[in-house]
Amino acid sequence: MDRILDPDRLAQMGRELRQELASSNELAGDWIRRAAQMLVEQMLSAEVDEALGRGSYQRRDDGQAPEGKPFLGYRNGYKGRSIRTAEGKIAVDVPQVRGREDGPYRSAIWQALGKRSPALEKLAVEMYARGLSTRDIEDLLKELSDEQEPLLSKSAVSRVTEVLWEEFEAFARRDLSSFDVVYLFCDAVYESLRQQAGCRQAILVTWAICSDGSKVLLHLSLGNKESSDAWLEHLRSVVSRNLPVPLTLTTDGAPGLIKAVEAMWPESERIRCWFHKMQNVLEKVPDEMREPIKRLLQDVRDAPDHPTGMQRARALIDRYERELPSAMACLGEDLEATLAHLKLPSLHQKMIRTTNLCERSFVEERRRSKVIPHFFDERSCLKLVFATLWRASQRWRGVRFTEMERKQLEAYIRVRQAMGKKVRDLQAA
Repeated sequence: MDRILDPDRLAQMGRELRQELASSNELAGDWIRRAAQMLVEQMLSAEVDEALGRGSYQRRDDGQAPEGKPFLGYRNGYKGRSIRTAEGKIAVDVPQVRGREDGPYRSAIWQALGKRSPALEKLAVEMYARGLSTRDIEDLLKELSDEQEPLLSKSAVSRVTEVLWEEFEAFARRDLSSFDVVYLFCDAVYESLRQQAGCRQAILVTWAICSDGSKVLLHLSLGNKESSDAWLEHLRSVVSRNLPVPLTLTTDGAPGLIKAVEAMWPESERIRCWFHKMQNVLEKVPDEMREPIKRLLQDVRDAPDHPTGMQRARALIDRYERELPSAMACLGEDLEATLAHLKLPSLHQKMIRTTNLCERSFVEERRRSKVIPHFFDERSCLKLVFATLWRASQRWRGVRFTEMERKQLEAYIRVRQAMGKKVRDLQAA
């Protein structure tokens, strides 16, 4: 087998990484698979080098062991192994060793997994959280074991992963008073439950950006649909746990969600998600007009201030309401909330005008859960979705809150208070 030297493989992966990042902010699954493959193969190769006392391209002069010592063996090619993950199947070439006089070669890396230990159980939990089913984990651990029996059975994996449910319950009970929430986001992702004949259930999710710039996952719960009652119950949970009143609320156009957030926080400014708004408007525009209308919508969205945004929106509606009545009616609906982001610091507008903070995490969640097309019940659904979203939230970059942004927010708060709104001040930096 022709194998690229490790430094060359690393340099090649580095070049590919730079190309990935130059074309997109997201890493493709193919690159992640190849990076994981390289890491595992290098670890296994280095372990064999140490066991044989020589590198891959070094040979003993006489092919014999030193006098009085057993012959350590020789490399005998590779055995192909593969595992199926949420990123797809990862193939790994496992180096083989033959001719050892002191017994068969056993990889210490694999053997370290051979005992039921906290490390093994944590590994099972993390594999489950990253999208492997309990059957996948059982099969993988069986491959890693030299015995016929798997290191952990499917039922044992299920029991081990119950720690995720305990983590979720603690998360759903935690006090939220320490989070000085400025911008709050609400959205939902749908999953199917076999226990309910495959019916899709809404998982309601609330995130926030706080005044220290941190992004936090606040709460998630199951609702059979995005009704106002389901959302009210969800929001009452965070209020009951002392969440400070947010300054703004970013939502899509779901009527039940809008009704719930306005009932729960009537003093907060609601922001309508621009991604969903633009999508809804453009669906009502003929193909040949879609690009010019899209540019005009972007011009409205990116206006330098709120009055200018309103002026541009009304001019656009007046210009096309006879030719595109449905599209312009859609744009005019809830226009105040659609342009509310223009009242806030310009540095933050791009982040708060959509529910992308939720949507991007849902992409991660769907990638993990696609190997489990139907969860059995609510418990299995919530614990995996929580594990995935919680881990995703730990990787979010913070938002800049410089002195300028704080002054702009304080000025906005004073305007709201002058309007008679009971808006709280920001906590001291």
